[in-house]
Amino acid sequence: MAWCFGVPTTTDKNPEINEIGPFTWRSDLRAVASYGPLILPESSVSTTAIKASEIERRWHVVDAQGLVLGRLATEVANVLRGKHKATYSPHLDTGDHVIIVNADKVVLTGGKAEKKILYTHSGYPGGIRAESYGHKLSRKPEQAVLDTIRGMIPKTRLGRAQIKKLKVYAGPTHPHEAQKPQPLEIAHAVAREQGEQGRS
Repeated sequence: MAWCFGVPTTTDKNPEINEIGPFTWRSDLRAVASYGPLILPESSVSTTAIKASEIERRWHVVDAQGLVLGRLATEVANVLRGKHKATYSPHLDTGDHVIIVNADKVVLTGGKAEKKILYTHSGYPGGIRAESYGHKLSRKPEQAVLDTIRGMIPKTRLGRAQIKKLKVYAGPTHPHEAQKPQPLEIAHAVAREQGEQGRS
């Protein structure tokens, strides 16, 4: 006698249970219910829902010198959203504040400085403008890094609140010493000397 999910599969005892090939399919749920309820073991894991008043926010500072822009952006976006915390909730802003310095010294790999093109349009006929990512990074490094991270944040009201916790500066200094930010190390974002040729 074969068993499937605690139910015998022989058709002589219960004709409502069909056996097709190597698998056994139950054609009527009433036949399964006649064998009694399925008792699952109790789980010791409990889920705690955090309230907005219980959220603790910290300040982090990231030195972007020599870091790959894409890898830097993914880690910063996770910190802004709070996905690095055990209390992460998709419907709450549980993220921390992040300060990025030396934004003008980030690295673009794979020739993206020349290959990646950004397009803007004024809304008028013929008003399209194209600009390489490397040109924008040299012209407005803060805006280039901010736009990259914004692209990894949800395009919702919650995402707009999360991106406000990001501060980007082209130079090595920032005016947020009173918040006592802690260094945020992103080791895997450091550009390799060989194999990753980009623009710094």
